[in-house]
Amino acid sequence: MSDNDNNPTDEDIAAEQAAIDAENDAAAEDAAAADAARLDALSAALSEESIEESPVNDARVEDLEAQVAELRDNLLRAMAETENIRKRAERQLEDAHKFAVTGFARDILSVADNLERAVAAVPEERRGEHELLGILLEGVKAVQASFVQAMVSNKIERIEPVGEPFDPNLHEAMFEVPGTDLPNGTVAQVIEPGYRLHERLLRPARVGVAKSAAAPKDPKVDTIV
Repeated sequence: MSDNDNNPTDEDIAAEQAAIDAENDAAAEDAAAADAARLDALSAALSEESIEESPVNDARVEDLEAQVAELRDNLLRAMAETENIRKRAERQLEDAHKFAVTGFARDILSVADNLERAVAAVPEERRGEHELLGILLEGVKAVQASFVQAMVSNKIERIEPVGEPFDPNLHEAMFEVPGTDLPNGTVAQVIEPGYRLHERLLRPARVGVAKSAAAPKDPKVDTIV
């Protein structure tokens, strides 16, 4: 058994978290139900209190009213916490569905790279020299196209930011490219494309960033007064 078999998968982690959230949700609901029952009992006790105006009864009524107010506050807090747990569980479940294939998606990026390298390995000007080579190349390109379509269908987006401003959240700068017409900090070259699954980055794009020459200084003009 490999180490990967022993490591918990994204699905296992999501299932474990969902179970924990379900337990917390149940505990919060039980607490809210207990507070509600106690609140009902105190309300009934208040309604049954004698309306005789005596110091003892007045003190009893005030004590019960204070307990009712406290329980009402606890009940509202418990209901709010239960709603927060429910919403958090829904978000986690949604994320588990969206990102369940994250590990698999990262693993297949090398396949996409190798297919691209295989196509690029045959120069354009020599692709018609050998019929068998042309047939093989067309087969590789067909596999590559199907593979790219499968990635797109699973919301895996390719990042090729040539001409875009450098973004450290999505790009990894490998070197500077001087002498271009692009503004400073613009991606001038992509060494390796990046990928993301929905809004989660799988791999940053490895890029070269434009570095423009320093702007010439205004020539000094000597004036004679």
